[in-house]
Amino acid sequence: MSYVDDDAEANKRPMKPAMLRGAVGRCPSCGEGHLFRGYLAINPTCEHCGEELHHQRADDGPAYLTVLIVSHLGAPLLMAIYMMYRPSPMTMFIWFSIGAIVLSLALLRPIKGALIGLQWARRMHGFGRAEPQPEAQPS
Repeated sequence: MSYVDDDAEANKRPMKPAMLRGAVGRCPSCGEGHLFRGYLAINPTCEHCGEELHHQRADDGPAYLTVLIVSHLGAPLLMAIYMMYRPSPMTMFIWFSIGAIVLSLALLRPIKGALIGLQWARRMHGFGRAEPQPEAQPS
């Protein structure tokens, strides 16, 4: 007895290339067209391959992951800087606030693109429509 769905196995899309394409702001399907039309606004369709991208449901996921990464990088760094140099609280507040804002803005777009690439590769939220199959010729 096989627990693997042969149909689902046949329709798998490569996840790693799709996420990398999305992270650099390219269409997860072809890697040529632009994924974003603004800082975080998604193009409804890829101008190169025509893949519909409006299905994406990134919502709060990229923001949550960005906060998680920035805080996990910032907290140990904050403690290390404080223990080594003992700067004033205002100095630490200013520099760590600026660092957190810059790092958050730098990470938010690639994380959103990678999440959209993941959704495309796993056929989630409307990306799961089967590609058109060539019609069989009657014999």
